[in-house]
Amino acid sequence: MSIHRDTPTPLTGAPLSGPMAGPRFSRPVALSLALVAVAALAPWLVSAYELNLLARFLAMGLLAMGLVLVWGQGGVLSLGQGVFFGLGGYAIAMHMKLAALGEGELPDFMVWSGLDALPWWWVPFKSPLVAILGVMLVPGVLAALFSWAVFRRRVGGVYFALITQALALAFATLLVSQQPSTGGFNGLTDFQTLMGVDLGSTAAAHGLYWLTLALVAGAFLGLRLLMNSRYGMLLRAIRDGENRIRFLGYDPTPFKVVAFTIGAVLAGLAGALFTLHAGVVSPALVGVVPSIEMVIWVAVGGRNSLAGAIAGTLAVNLAKDGVSSAFPDLWLYALGLVFVLVVTLLPGGFAGLVGDVADTSWAKRLKSIIVGRSK
Repeated sequence: MSIHRDTPTPLTGAPLSGPMAGPRFSRPVALSLALVAVAALAPWLVSAYELNLLARFLAMGLLAMGLVLVWGQGGVLSLGQGVFFGLGGYAIAMHMKLAALGEGELPDFMVWSGLDALPWWWVPFKSPLVAILGVMLVPGVLAALFSWAVFRRRVGGVYFALITQALALAFATLLVSQQPSTGGFNGLTDFQTLMGVDLGSTAAAHGLYWLTLALVAGAFLGLRLLMNSRYGMLLRAIRDGENRIRFLGYDPTPFKVVAFTIGAVLAGLAGALFTLHAGVVSPALVGVVPSIEMVIWVAVGGRNSLAGAIAGTLAVNLAKDGVSSAFPDLWLYALGLVFVLVVTLLPGGFAGLVGDVADTSWAKRLKSIIVGRSK
């Protein structure tokens, strides 16, 4: 059986072209494996502080990849991903606070606030299994119910963005106002152990970093396969022409709900990992401004590229760490300027820039000149 040279490849959609068909597929895979291998060696290549920063930003990369599916592939701009990030972070933080207490004891902030009993919704998080499941199920179930209620009414575009932004504001306000049971503006902090493991040890720091890296790599692979599946093709079709998809007999609502739910689950997982690395979760991490920053990470990296989203997250947060340390008052202005420049000059983000450079490489120019002369 022979394959025509213009037959599209199953993963990339690019045409096969004789002997060059193999390298076109294997080169990105080889580069990805090389990057993961180098990243796995980071505990021996960077300082403990830099490793902790890298681990935090990689955890945020999970959320960014979820936004690629929701926004880049589904065309649904969510300005409330901080809600799901916070739910995942609080779920694991509540367990760690309870695990450090003796029988009948309450967290310190509850004692200071005058509570004499543990709130009922805290009780299940004494179990580590419930906490781990809660990291993914609580954001996922909330996202599924919320998105189904909104998308079935055909709410989209700027209206959906504003609704999710209001959701982020309401969630942050709720956390601050419920000081006795949530820790208020200070959030939850002072975590010592997780399932008996001392979080302050070097071994724990390395183990959590490798766990984060493995989850990022696994999510990257899973989302790549999903985006190249029939579901991904239909999701992009809904993004480009929702009414046409309805005309063809498809209901766009379930497709968008699934994408939004997966994005929320990844955000919750990112929040839990970030909390483990940073040692704190608070309303300052889940409100309107953080949720907008999350969108900027993806816009800078490229909203249609998983690798670009990770690169954008690392680049923006590393810049934030450097700029905000030296000039605390200038960071938000710098971030706004970066977003404006990216939207106006690089709508495809880093990923689009790399693609443009590759398309105009010297090798291709030389090939076009030679082909032109031969004619």
